[in-house]
Amino acid sequence: MILQTARAQVQETQTELCPKSAVDSESKESIFLLSSRPTPRTSTAVEVSDATTAPIPNSSKKDSCLKNAKNMCSSHQDMESTLKELIYTESDLIITPIIDNPKIMKQVPVRFDVKTLHIPTYSAEKLSSMKDTDWNDFLQRICSLLDSTEKNTGAARSKLNLLYYLCTVVVHKEVASRLISSQLFPILIQQLRAAANWDIRAKVARVIGLLALHTSELGENVPVSEAIMLLTELIRENFRNSKLKQCLLPALGELLYLIASKERKREHPRECWVVPSAAYTVLMRCLREGEDRVVNHLAAKIIENVCTTLSCHAQGFITGEVGPILWYLFTHSTVDSLKITAVSALCRITRYSPNAFQSVIEKVGLTAVLNSLANGICRIQQYILTMFSAMLSCGIHLQRLIQEKDFVTTVTRLLESPSNFIRAKAFLLLLQVFINNREMLLLSCQARLVMYIERDSGKTTPGKEQQGGSDYLSKCLDLLIYHIVRELPGILGDILAALTNVSGRKHPSTVQAKQLKMCLPMMSVVLHLVTSQVFRPQIVTEEFLFNYGTLLNFIKSIDSGETNLDGAIGQAASEELIKTTLSTFEAITQHPVLLTIYRLTVEDCILPPLVSLVNSQNVEWRLFSLRLISETTSLLLSHEVMAEEKEESRHSNSKLLSLIRDSLLPQYEHVLMAPDPVPLYALKLLVALTEHSPASVSLVEEIHLFPVLFQVILEHQDSILGNTMQTAIALLNNMVANKSTNMMLLFEEGLVHHICNLLIETVTLYLEADDKSHTKTANVLLLSLLDILHCMLMYTANIVRQTLQAQKSGTGGDTQAAEDLLLINKPLTDLISLLIQLLPSEDTDIFETASQCLSLLVQLYGGSSQESMSPENMDSFAEVLKSKKDPRKLKLLLRIIKRLVTSNKKCSESLKNDGDGLIQTLESLAQTASSHADVAVASLALEILRTVGHENIKTTK
Repeated sequence: MILQTARAQVQETQTELCPKSAVDSESKESIFLLSSRPTPRTSTAVEVSDATTAPIPNSSKKDSCLKNAKNMCSSHQDMESTLKELIYTESDLIITPIIDNPKIMKQVPVRFDVKTLHIPTYSAEKLSSMKDTDWNDFLQRICSLLDSTEKNTGAARSKLNLLYYLCTVVVHKEVASRLISSQLFPILIQQLRAAANWDIRAKVARVIGLLALHTSELGENVPVSEAIMLLTELIRENFRNSKLKQCLLPALGELLYLIASKERKREHPRECWVVPSAAYTVLMRCLREGEDRVVNHLAAKIIENVCTTLSCHAQGFITGEVGPILWYLFTHSTVDSLKITAVSALCRITRYSPNAFQSVIEKVGLTAVLNSLANGICRIQQYILTMFSAMLSCGIHLQRLIQEKDFVTTVTRLLESPSNFIRAKAFLLLLQVFINNREMLLLSCQARLVMYIERDSGKTTPGKEQQGGSDYLSKCLDLLIYHIVRELPGILGDILAALTNVSGRKHPSTVQAKQLKMCLPMMSVVLHLVTSQVFRPQIVTEEFLFNYGTLLNFIKSIDSGETNLDGAIGQAASEELIKTTLSTFEAITQHPVLLTIYRLTVEDCILPPLVSLVNSQNVEWRLFSLRLISETTSLLLSHEVMAEEKEESRHSNSKLLSLIRDSLLPQYEHVLMAPDPVPLYALKLLVALTEHSPASVSLVEEIHLFPVLFQVILEHQDSILGNTMQTAIALLNNMVANKSTNMMLLFEEGLVHHICNLLIETVTLYLEADDKSHTKTANVLLLSLLDILHCMLMYTANIVRQTLQAQKSGTGGDTQAAEDLLLINKPLTDLISLLIQLLPSEDTDIFETASQCLSLLVQLYGGSSQESMSPENMDSFAEVLKSKKDPRKLKLLLRIIKRLVTSNKKCSESLKNDGDGLIQTLESLAQTASSHADVAVASLALEILRTVGHENIKTTK
C-alpha cells in the first residue's frame, strides 16, 4: 500500500495524531482523517502521511498505474481507502511564512546603525560557529542591553538599534535555535510586557516572530505559552489599534504554528505549550467583517498554517462559525491573495472537520459555492474541489450532491483547466459521485468526460515532458478509469435485466417502465466507452460480446414488435436504443483485432441477430445491420491465421457461410431490389464472400442471383461511377474470375451485352474525364471491366482451343457449342477500336489488360471491321509502338496488327493508303530491332510491311 512507508516514519506517534473523542455522527469515523509530518519552516511544503493524504512519488511507468489501481482496489472498501489517500496532496498543504509575507503587507527593510551598536556586529555565520564561551559573553551583553531601562530617547533608540540587529541575525536557522532556547527569550517577553516605548514592543514582537519562524528546535523549557498569553492580552487590550495588531499578530501566529508543528514529537503537550482559549477568540475576532484587511489576512494565514498540522492546537479553530466567516472573507475581499488564504484556511480546517464546509453550503447555498468555482484563480478552484471531496468522503451531503446535475456538470467543465491538480481533483470528485450514483456517468459522458480522460491519459504517459502534478493526475485518473471499467458489466447487466422483465410484453407495468427509463439511456455510456482507445481494450471481452449478443436479440424482438417499449419510454427513446446498440458494434468493427480474437463469440452470438435485423421494416436498421454484417464478414474471412489455427478457421468460415446461406441469402433478391443505398451494402457482403471464400460462388448461383444482379446494373447505369455500380462490377469480376463459376449461365443472362455497354460508357468517361477524382474512379471501374472482359475471352478461347485439339486428335469435340459461344461473344468485336484507343494509356495496368483482351479478340475474330484500322486507331498503334521498349510488349502489339491486316483486306488497304505514320514506325522498328539480339520484332514488322507492299527496307546489319 502507498501509506506503508509514510506510516512507518510516524509509527511511534500515530496514536497521538488522531483525537480520541471527535466522531462524525454520519460516518461513525474519526473526524480527523489525516495526520501530518511538517518539514522545517524553511521548506515550502508540508509532507503528509495520513488516511486522506499521501506523498506522490515519481512514477516511472505509466502502464503500471492502472495495474496498481487494480491491485489496491480489490474491494469497495479498498477503493474508498485509496480514494481518501488522494484527497489531499502536498500541493494543498503548502506553507508560507506569516511574518514578513509580502502578499500580506509590504515590509520596510531592516537596517541598524553599526556606530551606535554597543556590541560587536557579528554576522549570522560567525555567530553560528562561535565557541560557547564567546557565545555566552555575546549573549550576556545583549541581555544586559535589552534589560536596561530607557531613561531617555537615546537609550530607547539604542535598544531599537539592537533589536534591528537581532532581526538580521535570527533569520539564520542555527542562530535562531540557540537564541530561542537561551535566557534571551524570557527577557524578550519581559520587554514585550513592560517596555514603555511601543516601538520597542513592536520590534520585540518581530524578533520573537522571526525566532519562531526560523528555529529548528524547541526546548520544553522555553516559555512559549507565556509569550502567547502576553501577545493575546496585548492584542485584546489594544484591539482597536489595527497598526499594533499588524505588529503582534505575526509573532502570535508563528508561535502557534511552531508549537503545533513540534507537538507530534512528544507524547503529551507540556504545560508551557498550552494555548489559552483567549488566543483563539482573539484570532476569530480578527476575521470579522469591518476589520482591517491586513489584520483579516494575518488571522486567516495563522489558521491556514496551524491547521496544516494535525495537532490538538488546531482544534481551537473548529467552531460552528469559522466556516461561514472564512467564506465571507473569501467572497467579499477584493484582494486575490486574501481570497486564496481564506479559502485555503477553510480547506485545511475541513481536513479536521468536513462539517466546516458543510456549514458554508447550508448558509450560502450550493449554487453560490458552485459559482465560486468559476473564479479564474487555480488555487481557489483546487481548494474548493478538495473540500467537496473531503466532505463527500465522510458522507456529508452525499445523497444531495450525487443527484445534483449542476454540480456534476460544473465539475466536469473544470477538466478544461490547464492545471494538472485541478483536473486530477475533478476526476477524483467525479469518481466519488460515480461510486454512489452510476447514472451520473451518462451526464458526464455527454459533457465529453471520455474525451478529457483520453487527453490526459496521453499527457501522463512516460517519456513525455510533464508539468507539476502529473503523477498525482495519473493516480487519480487511473483510479477513475479502473472504476468505470469495473462498472461497465453492471451497466450492461442492468440494461439486460430491464429488457428481460418486459420481453414479449406489449404493455410494461409502471415499475418496469421506470426501470427502463433509468437503465436504457445508459447504453449511451457503453457506446462512449467502446469508442474510446483508453477503455475499449479493457471492456471488450468475450463476456461483453456475449452480453451484447443477448442485447441484440432483445433489439430484434423490439424491432419486430414482439416487445413494445413505445408506451413505456416513447418511440424516440426506443429508436435511440436500437441506434446506439448498433453503433456500439460498429465501433468494435473499426478494430479488426477484436473481431479476430473473439471471432467465435461474434459468429455465435452477434451475427445471427444482426442477420435477422436485415428483415426489419425500418430501412435504417436494415441498412445498418447489412453494413455491419458486410464489414464483419469481410474482416473475418480476410483474417490470415497461423498454421495451427487453419483447421479452426476453416470450421469457423464454414459456420459463417452456413449462417449467410440459410438465413440471409434466401431474402437477397428482395434486399437487392430495395431502394438505395440498401443494395450497396448487400452487394458489399457478396463481394466479401466471393473474394475470400470461393465456395460462396456456388451459393450465388444456387439462389439465382445473376438476373437480379444485372437488373441492379441496369437500374444504376445512369450513375456508372457510383458506389453501387462499382460494387456490382466488383462482384461480377469475382464471379467470372472463379473457375467454378458456370459461365454459360452468365452468358445466357446477357453478360456480353452488359459488358459491352458498360465498357463503351466507361472508356468514354475515362478518356474525357478532367476531374482527377472522376479519373481515379473511372480508372478503377475500367480495370474491373477489362478484367471481366479478359476472363470472358479466356473462357471462350479455351473452349475453342479444346474443340480444335479434339478435332485434331480425332476424338470429335462439340463444335456446335464452340460455334455458339463464338456467336454469343461476337458483339465484343465492337470493342476493338475502344481497346486500341486505350493502348497509349499511361496506366500500365490498363495497357496490359487492354492489350491482352485485344490480342484474344483478334485471335478469335480477326479484323471483323474496317474501322479496326481507322486513322485514329493507326495513330494509337504508332504512338504506343514508339513508347514501348520491352520486346515482349512490342511483339504482342505487332501480332495484333499483323492479325488485323492479314485477316481483313480492308484493314490492309487502310494501312496501305492512310497509315503513313504507322508504316514509318514499323520501318523504324524493322531497322532498329534488326541490329539487336531480338530479331523477332524486326521480323514481325517486316512481315506487316510486306503485306501492304512495303518490301524494300534497308536494314542495318
